[in-house]
Amino acid sequence: MKAKTAKTVVAALCIAAIVVVVWLYGSIDPEKVRWFPKCIFLSLTGWRCPGCGSQRAVHQLLHLNFAAAFRYNALFTCALPLLILILVSELLKDRWPGLRRAFQNPYFGWSIVVITILWWILRNIFGW
Repeated sequence: MKAKTAKTVVAALCIAAIVVVVWLYGSIDPEKVRWFPKCIFLSLTGWRCPGCGSQRAVHQLLHLNFAAAFRYNALFTCALPLLILILVSELLKDRWPGLRRAFQNPYFGWSIVVITILWWILRNIFGW
């Protein structure tokens, strides 16, 4: 019984954290306030990391401005549905074990790594 209660508490805290983050990014534009975290890699090197622009992209996505979100970080914007599907497959692993296994395939993981590195390189070459 205690394990079930602990899982319920953890789930409630995760949902509360998600609600707070969605409210924060939906109501405050990260581009207009200074206290949002800045990219350390960009600050140190002047080059964009694969995640640069993600905070602004989230803000734009919450306002249903998909074109602006894509301009801020195309990889994040395109990968978000996949990230949500991975989360769902983890939450429903008993119902859809095949989907979860597909995401745990080493080829899938290495594909994500290669795509991320290519995005990192190409966005700095072409100024994306």
